[in-house]
Amino acid sequence: MTLTAFQGSLELGIIYAILALGVFLSFRSLNMPDLTVDSGFTLGAAVSIITSVSGHPFLGLLLAFIAGCGAGCVTALLHTKLKIQPLLAGILTMLGLYSINLKVMGGKANIPLLNKPTVYSFIEGLIPGNYARLIFDSIILLVILFLFYLFLKTRLGFVLRATGDNDQMVRSQGVNTDFIILIGMALSNGLVSLSGALIAQEQSFVDVSMGIGMVVIGLASVIIGEAIFGVKTLFRRLLAVVLGSILYRLIIAVALELGMPPTDLKLVSAVIVAIALSTPVVKSSYPTLKRKYQSRGLSKKRVS
Repeated sequence: MTLTAFQGSLELGIIYAILALGVFLSFRSLNMPDLTVDSGFTLGAAVSIITSVSGHPFLGLLLAFIAGCGAGCVTALLHTKLKIQPLLAGILTMLGLYSINLKVMGGKANIPLLNKPTVYSFIEGLIPGNYARLIFDSIILLVILFLFYLFLKTRLGFVLRATGDNDQMVRSQGVNTDFIILIGMALSNGLVSLSGALIAQEQSFVDVSMGIGMVVIGLASVIIGEAIFGVKTLFRRLLAVVLGSILYRLIIAVALELGMPPTDLKLVSAVIVAIALSTPVVKSSYPTLKRKYQSRGLSKKRVS
């Protein structure tokens, strides 16, 4: 792998780490599988590109985050107020957002960002060299990671995590769990849309189908990070999610370097997630298999 390819994979891994943190909040903290991610990612990208075309790329990032929060609120309200299952609520929001994304994009399926300012063109004017984008993405990720960690350590953050573990217990303490879920889903999808906004400005275009499979990427990052880097403390879990996202992008880059067609990347993603999900089972069954192997070896020696 060339240095340029490695740097590009690292930049994408850092941006997708923001997506993974959003998925971590809904999937792990709230224990809610949220399929809003796929269309929420595109929503953030569309809002970001449309605002950048108007000459306000940094405002596009803020508006993308706000739009994502709104999408998360819709999913949360469908679940908490209309008592729709979380999975179905996410699917309904995802379907509705497809049409909304097209309306945001003016009915076009693809919008390029040519000869227009982006946050990266602004940063490249401030930081000389080939690492301006990498430095900018790293700063954004570190700030988000720090604020995210502080939020989860607050009283509201503790209640949010407790709601995912046992919502009935939290409700018995007089806490409005519907409001907690609303806050959690809003922040989760806000981070997802912010990631989409950065990807769109990084690649200088938005496509209405660019969000397909983003939930798989987020889950792969979370699961790979937890399986390899551990989950002993909260900060270590968050750091594992970030490292899992970077590792995932590096695996994809290696697959492309080995000559795998880009059309097979979704298959590679599915295989990676399956392997990561089966890792705990393999680890737990390994001592049993080892004991069986050792006992068979001893019995053969006795017979001989």
